[in-house]
Amino acid sequence: MPGIDESLLEAMRVPGARGALVVDWISGLALGAVGEAPGGDPEATAAETAELARLSTESGTLAPADGGGPAGPGKEPPVQDLILTTADAYHLLRFVVTTFDSTVFLYLWLDRADGNLALARIRLAEMADRLVLG
Repeated sequence: MPGIDESLLEAMRVPGARGALVVDWISGLALGAVGEAPGGDPEATAAETAELARLSTESGTLAPADGGGPAGPGKEPPVQDLILTTADAYHLLRFVVTTFDSTVFLYLWLDRADGNLALARIRLAEMADRLVLG
């Protein structure tokens, strides 16, 4: 099972990948980074994407239809992934679910002209399932 560094290198093999991060969405800290980051600063990207992750996980509107509430300690986030599109890029955030209180997500910056959003989403989900934190 791959760790953070191996997962980030695997993410960069996704066609069109420009950069990837593993981020703790509570603290906003990058646990690992590879490639480029929007604006050139991986730490700023981690902090800003962590804010989006926090907003989505704490949203009652995005809670599962079965009545489950927003994420909390020991609960799986109600959102599996987030996809943001810009004129020239896709930004994917995939939450990592673990047996402990995981507050981590994978972030992938994908070039819109060269990338395949569907393939990137599938690969990111696979990476999140295999990621070993520790």
